[in-house]
Formats: sequence, C-alpha cells, structure tokens
Amino acid sequence: MKLAKGQALTVWLRGESGEERRVGRLAWRDRRAWFEADTVFLASGLQLSPFRLPLRAGVVEAPLEPFEGMFGLFDDSNPDGWGRLLQDRRATALGLSPATLTPLDRLGVVGRTGLGALAYEPELGEPPGDPGVLDLDALAHEAQQVLRGAADEVLPELLRLGGSPQGARPKVLVWLRPSDGQVDSGEVAPSPDHQRVLVKFRSRADAEDAGAVEHAYHQLARRAGLDVPDAWLLPSARGEGWFAVERFDRTPTGGHRHVQTLCALLHADHRLPSLDYVGAHAAVHRLTGDQRAVEQLFRRMVFNVVAHNREDHTKQVSLWMDGAGRWRLAPAYDLTHAEGPGGEHSMAVAGAGEPDLAAILRVAQAAGVPDRRARRIVEEVVVAVVDGWREVAPSRSARERVGRALHAPR
Repeated sequence: MKLAKGQALTVWLRGESGEERRVGRLAWRDRRAWFEADTVFLASGLQLSPFRLPLRAGVVEAPLEPFEGMFGLFDDSNPDGWGRLLQDRRATALGLSPATLTPLDRLGVVGRTGLGALAYEPELGEPPGDPGVLDLDALAHEAQQVLRGAADEVLPELLRLGGSPQGARPKVLVWLRPSDGQVDSGEVAPSPDHQRVLVKFRSRADAEDAGAVEHAYHQLARRAGLDVPDAWLLPSARGEGWFAVERFDRTPTGGHRHVQTLCALLHADHRLPSLDYVGAHAAVHRLTGDQRAVEQLFRRMVFNVVAHNREDHTKQVSLWMDGAGRWRLAPAYDLTHAEGPGGEHSMAVAGAGEPDLAAILRVAQAAGVPDRRARRIVEEVVVAVVDGWREVAPSRSARERVGRALHAPR
C-alpha cells in the first residue's frame, strides 16, 4: 500500500471484450467527492448510475450520506466489513490512522482489483503477487488471526485476494479448477479449465458448517427456480468445507461487467430499513423494462421468506449493464439461513418484517405478477425448500437446526 492521501483518481470502465473507456475524474474536498465526467464518455450515452448520478457535463458533488461523502456508483467498489478491516490493519501497520482514510483513498487502494467493471488510477494497493497454488486452510487461519486481532501484520497475499469484496465474512477472489478443486492466484487463468470464483471463510460468529449450509441453500435455490451461478463446496481440514461461487461480474473470456447493487443505485443504506420489496421490484422494472426480471426477484423474495434468509438488504440485490447500456438482474447470491435486524427481514415485504402470505401477495400485485402466478411461485418455492432441505442438509444437526425455521407462509 503506497498511499498518497487525497490524490485525485481517474475512473475507467472495463468492457466485456477487454476494451477500456475513461469515465472521468474523481476528487475529494470538504468531506465529500467531486466528479467530472469525460466528454468522450458523455458522448457514448451510457448511464452507469441513472438514478443518483446521471452523467452530464460539469462538476458534480456527492451527498454526505449515506456513503461518507462518496457517490453510490463508486462506493460499490469499496469494501465494507472484511475488506475494510484488511485495509485498516494494513494502514495501521504503515503508521497511518484508518480514521483519516477517505472513501477516495480507499478507492485508490482498490485500484483495478475491485468487483465489477470500474477501475481507479493511480493504483495505491498491493502490487500483484506471483501466481501459484493456494492453501485455503492456511488463508482461512490467517483470516481468523486478523479477525481476533492476533495477526501482527496482514499478509499482502490476503490483502490482494480479499481486500476488495464486500460483506462481513472473510473471503478471497481466486481461480478454481472444478475438476480437482485446485485453487490458484494470479491475474491470468492458469489453464482453460480454471474459473474465477469467490471463496468464503467463516466469521467469528459462524457455525462450523456455515460453508456447507450455504452450499445446501444454493442447491435449494436452483431447485426453486432462482437464477444462481455455479457453486462448489471445497474440502477443508478445518471444518466442513469452504463455499466457492462463480463470479458473475466477469465474462467467460475474461471481460468485465458493470455491476451495481440496489444500495448504490438508489442510495438506499443497507444498514437501515431504507427500502421495501415493493420499491425494489419497481426499481428493477424501471431499469430493465423486463417483467421476467421482476418475477425472478419476486421468486427470490419468496425464497428468502420460506428459507429464513432475513439478511436480505439492499446490497444483496444487484443488476449489471452491458456495453449497449441495457440493464439485467444479476444472479442471486448470499443465500443462506440468516437473521435480520431484530429477527425480521432487512427489506420489509409490503411493510411486514415477518411477512405472511397476504403480504407476499401485496408485493405481487404492486409488481404486476398475477395472483394465480404468484401463488404458484409460492407453492413451487415451498416444495423446493421445505421438502428439499431433508435431502440436501449437510448433517443431521443442520437438518434439525435450520429446518425448524423453514416454513410455508400462511
């Protein structure tokens, strides 16, 4: 990390075919970001954040909230939770106070390593390491040391691989060869058989079987008709396995997809009850113009209710934009047994934190999903989840512990 605090950044958009476009310049003053779009990029007509930062000529200032003075468009590139902790520990080791780092400074550390298609220069993070085979158990152990505050210094490798993803649980961005489970680092695929994946480790609050439970939920989601990426449970000597999921922000040929969460698109703080599922469906319809995407989100909402996935906040729904400016609903992710704030859903279902069938059907009506179709989706999800859990539960204890929370809404 070679931090030059307060340095302005150039923002680039990396495309699906490997091309790059200069988006504009990002600076920091008076506790907030200031952005000026590039004139050539403006001529393209692409809108990377159509609701909160529609691109236009001139300098635009960011609101102070909810992203500490940063625009949502760029805040999505910054890590929170685990990735932010790594940045803070590394800064402390270099004699810097994490409290003095601005969101702009942190974007410089992310550089070209972030999820999605945006990149920031000059890069201020760790230089690329030598590619090679990784020991996930060793990385997981180091992650636990960091979480406990027992690590004297964050390994540069852990910062390179895990310094940009969002979310509370430790995770790394790596290459996976599914045929034998080999995991590698590096900028380029070690072989044509390798896929870009995100691997999750346990947080201090997670049960030993957290990875296995999430993998089982992933199977349930696919049975329930949710659009999900490929996923694997990688073996471990330290538990029941590490959950690995294919990255949907990259194309099979190595290109980048511009991905934005609802949190960033709407400036809807994921830490607060800032958005209801009715509003989420409306936003998806407005961006995509595709009722199939709306129905897919409705199915995902029903899954979250039935499967007791209540950490369903605004960072858990993403959309991606192609090179022509068309938006699509991204695949579902972070699907597991989880509690929300106060034990309720993070995004209320038509105002209900513990929704019944009537609340679900009110969302369907608002989203334009016919009543008969909505009831059919509920039935399909209930069968897939409640009945399917008995088949995919990783252990007897998990089958009983998690199974008690699964239910058909009445």
